Amino acid sequence: MTSSVPRAAALLSGLAATALVLTACGSAPSAQTTTADGRSAATATSAEDFGGMEALVEAARKEGTLNAIALPRDWANYGAVIDGFTEKYGIEVKVENPDGSSQDEINAVTSRKGQDRAPDVLDLGSSFAISAAEQGLLAPYRVAAYDEIPDTQKDAEARWYNDYGGYVSIGCDANRVTTCPETFEDLLKPVYEGQVSLNGNPTKSGSAFAGVFAASLANGGSFDDIQPGLDFFEKLRKNGNYTPVEATPATVEKGETPITIDWDYLNAGYAEEFRSKGVDWKVAIPEDGKFSQYYSQAINKDAPHPAAARLWQEYLYSPEGQNLWLAGYARPALLPAMERDGTVDQRAAAKLPKVSGTPSFPTEAQQAEAKKVLAGGWAAAVAG
Repeated sequence: MTSSVPRAAALLSGLAATALVLTACGSAPSAQTTTADGRSAATATSAEDFGGMEALVEAARKEGTLNAIALPRDWANYGAVIDGFTEKYGIEVKVENPDGSSQDEINAVTSRKGQDRAPDVLDLGSSFAISAAEQGLLAPYRVAAYDEIPDTQKDAEARWYNDYGGYVSIGCDANRVTTCPETFEDLLKPVYEGQVSLNGNPTKSGSAFAGVFAASLANGGSFDDIQPGLDFFEKLRKNGNYTPVEATPATVEKGETPITIDWDYLNAGYAEEFRSKGVDWKVAIPEDGKFSQYYSQAINKDAPHPAAARLWQEYLYSPEGQNLWLAGYARPALLPAMERDGTVDQRAAAKLPKVSGTPSFPTEAQQAEAKKVLAGGWAAAVAG
């Protein structure tokens, strides 16, 4: 994955110093970050609620650490985002299991509740963010830019909100594949035997989940009916084209996954990254299965570094952070607002993969139902 984003908030002065009690590794935090007048970062629902951005920055710096999970540096420009946050605030970002899935993130939250090694923040596929909110795992927090995020792209209680996204695309190593596929229909051709892969398991991975949804739209399905997508991959498996190898930058470079169904910003990043290594990586957004989705940001309700977690969100939704996503070929959620106020990086925006039409998105209920269908049928579809 590769990308990054931030959004500015008003600074308030004359704020009291914060106090923080550090705890031993693996133990439950003995005290949450609080200000001298008793405001707690763990329950703050906005920077203003904590006393302003100056107070939040000071408290986060005293915590000194942010625990993150499943953030590969080459995913949507995350390497630049992490480095930018650390350089700006002097806070170390510890990333565990960088190649983990959205479900791995949720599992870490539930299994490490009360421990100081639990994740502070989460980057989740939209359907997984909804599930985490329903489980009561997320803290409500309104970043300064919250009102600028479209209503359809955020939780009404501010437990999660979309951050960056893109379209499902087909990536192809033109050095290994004579004619690269451009549609889902193309992927069924016998010439692609053993070459078509997904970025993960759709019951655990947001990108793979989107790939099945796109395949459904390409085969007569709808946001209310993901079954045709499941049927498509079963057909792909039966004709020998599907490979269970999960696509990563390493498998792409080695030629193990010469055709990948993945986000356009990841495939576009591969094209740039591997050009110097002799890999001619082509990217196509399939017209027969045009599916767009965002990843969502959220804060663990029991974050061991609650101030740093909230400051991270403010950074991601600032113009600085949002433009970092653009530099990684991803489409930031605040792009329309940034175009209006003139803060968008026009050069980066011009490099985005071209696509026609206006994207539409499945509702929370539609995504929840689709996950049930996949949970009950994915293993059988691809394993036979």
